[in-house]
Amino acid sequence: MNPRVVGLSGPFQGMTFPLPLGEVSIGRDPGNQLCISDKSLSRRHCLVLGRGEEFVVRDLGSRNGTLLNGVPVEEERLRHGDQISVGESTLVFLVHADETHLKRSPVVFADTAELGGAPVTLRQEDSVYLHGEKTAARDVDVGRQARDLDALLKIATGIGHIRDCESLQWQLLGLIFDVVPADRGAVLLTENASEFDSVVAWDRVLGPAQPVRVSRTVLRRVLQDRAGLVVSDVSSDKTLQSVQTLKDLQVSSLLCVPMLSRDGVIGAIYLDSRSSTERFDESHLQVMTAVAGIATLAFDNVRHWEELIQENSDLRAEINLEHNMVGSGNRIREVFEFIRRVAPTDSTVLIEGESGTGKELIARAIHRNSPRAERPFVAINCAAITETLLESELFGHEKGAFTGAHTQVKGKMEVADGGTLFLDEVTELATGLQAKLLRVLQEREFERVGGTRAIKLNVRLVAATNRKLEKAIAAGAFRKDLYYRLNVVSLTMPALRERREDILQLAEHFIAKTCRKSGFRPKSISPEARACLQSYDWPGNVRELENAIERALVLGSGDVILPDDLPDTIVESALPAPSTQARYHGALKETKKQLILQALQQAGGNYIEAARILEMHPNSLLRLIRNLDLKAAAKSSLPGSPGERPSS
Repeated sequence: MNPRVVGLSGPFQGMTFPLPLGEVSIGRDPGNQLCISDKSLSRRHCLVLGRGEEFVVRDLGSRNGTLLNGVPVEEERLRHGDQISVGESTLVFLVHADETHLKRSPVVFADTAELGGAPVTLRQEDSVYLHGEKTAARDVDVGRQARDLDALLKIATGIGHIRDCESLQWQLLGLIFDVVPADRGAVLLTENASEFDSVVAWDRVLGPAQPVRVSRTVLRRVLQDRAGLVVSDVSSDKTLQSVQTLKDLQVSSLLCVPMLSRDGVIGAIYLDSRSSTERFDESHLQVMTAVAGIATLAFDNVRHWEELIQENSDLRAEINLEHNMVGSGNRIREVFEFIRRVAPTDSTVLIEGESGTGKELIARAIHRNSPRAERPFVAINCAAITETLLESELFGHEKGAFTGAHTQVKGKMEVADGGTLFLDEVTELATGLQAKLLRVLQEREFERVGGTRAIKLNVRLVAATNRKLEKAIAAGAFRKDLYYRLNVVSLTMPALRERREDILQLAEHFIAKTCRKSGFRPKSISPEARACLQSYDWPGNVRELENAIERALVLGSGDVILPDDLPDTIVESALPAPSTQARYHGALKETKKQLILQALQQAGGNYIEAARILEMHPNSLLRLIRNLDLKAAAKSSLPGSPGERPSS
């Protein structure tokens, strides 16, 4: 016996939750064992109680009720395959090992000839409940009408808040079963009035995964005439009586109503019953026509909501792509276009590139512009944690899994559920962890260290590396099958030397960033320093540029960043290899030395006076002497004391 509930629709679709003995509370309060963020749920909505081998579901006086197989219950025993509906979520109760509950009840369309009898039909404009002025002209059962109005109000309240199309179909079908004595039902949605693109069906007699037979003839007539119909006695209709499937199911009466919006037919609701005592009648047709009108508004709202979300996502992607990257050159614009196209999908992304090119910024931008933006972004550097700790860091561990594991701890993967997991330096994963990661990508589930229960996972993976994976595979350090799983969509980040047109823009950005962080006064960059920045090769890429700018702001003394404020490697290596440039740079370096030595001699060894002669700050002069290795030469060429030294 393995008692559990599995999400069939709603936030926990596809996820499995074991049921221990005792109480498992369900509701929107975080204190519940099964917390569902759904405003239609009460804080403590219902309980699933385990009593030995028996389990029951108990409603806790919730505002919108708890449905069991579409019927509201206060407390009811659970059987294998029962469906519990709370708010937008439908959960299936299981005790056996089979998974047939996850198979939807398929709809089987039965082709027949045209209806032989004359079924009762009703158009929306003739509905009593949708057009109240018609009520007085009709002899009705006032008590039954009051009950129907109360049911319609309950349905309108129960489905009005739902923002997921499939959840709305399930909830609607469950509420309909509480109003009409149907044994089977289907809610069918269509966009072209001929093919149904979304179908939710349920057979209350035979249970889940059993086909629900639907007469294509009835559907065609309802959609074409834009009017609901009811056949109170199927046996009296010779055409329907000849349909073997309806005869096998002992269908006594059937009812079908269209859902009509301003733009046309969006679907239909189909019901049938095998009861010979409680047959559908015109009153049922009246109330179901009203239900179809209410449901149409709800589906229109859901579709409009989904369109707005998609439109908002598209606008954010095309007009205002969110990212923290700076640059306007062709190479970085290609990166922006990659983010725009990839972010809305759930595809695994592999980012390659040298250290310091901004791979994590790309991962964060993909997350921020994706449908998962409101869920967690979790980053982990695979090279910064030892192999023994990394497994626990990624997958979490159970209490007692190893020495010191005093409590159960969730891993980074579980924390990132619903969001994005960024694995930096993924090539540093040990072989065993590579195998575990491969299983996660294949099965979308994992086990905590020391655990035996598979945990379903809904996470998008973005991986990054500064190594060539093909070389790592050839060296036997990385699994080829994992590489193919990671390399669904890939991007190679350009090095900074490949986007020199962005260097000065990045430098200005880092000046502003450092000044905000440290309270410095903003500085401009001298033309000479700009030339150094643009001609340097930047082996450390954007990260090296940021560090160089911060150093210049911290050590520079003037209002302008000069070449002397930059690191020696940038100034001395900015003009690379060709011999004419090398000779020029060497001559420039010697000229600097001679000018400094001459100024010191002229100032009689006084550093402050020498700096004044050279029109530079004394601290800059001292740093330049140090960088050019002139200390010994300065002392030997000066008579007497080296003079007054400024405080550094």
